[in-house]
Amino acid sequence: MMIVLKKCELKDLRELLEIAKRTFIDAFEKDNNPDDFKIYLASAFSEKQLKKEILNPNSHFYFAFLDGVLVGYFKLNEGDAQNEQFKETTIELERIYVLDTFQKQGVGKKLLFEVIRIASNKNASFLWLGVWEENEAAIRFYERYGFEKFSEHSYFIGTDKQQDWLLKLTLD
Repeated sequence: MMIVLKKCELKDLRELLEIAKRTFIDAFEKDNNPDDFKIYLASAFSEKQLKKEILNPNSHFYFAFLDGVLVGYFKLNEGDAQNEQFKETTIELERIYVLDTFQKQGVGKKLLFEVIRIASNKNASFLWLGVWEENEAAIRFYERYGFEKFSEHSYFIGTDKQQDWLLKLTLD
């Protein structure tokens, strides 16, 4: 299986918006209050918000293609674009999503390995991410590849306060 990455540019905004919304809805809509979910989706995945993020020089979106078909994407944050700040040089994996029809095929694993390679090449001390404490499958996935819980932080889906576990992978 050959995954091809393409760094997103402003001209990719529409396509990014579509896959970002689709994958987030598929992953979390069923587990959240519909009203709160709609509020969050309208804010976090608006064209204005994604445009702001894609234009931030410290945020990097990548599309993932399998045999020429868009199957997923991820977003990395550096420096002040990260949702938490640390003394060391770190990189945040803010989003990594694979379309439902391509899950359970090793795509997520390959994307994670690409993320680790990118973070290592940037000489980050560690790669970190936030994962919803109730997303047990995702937690097990990251732990399988060496990520360990080191903290927590709260965030809101609409008015619903939720808790993320912060996981990190120390890089050589």
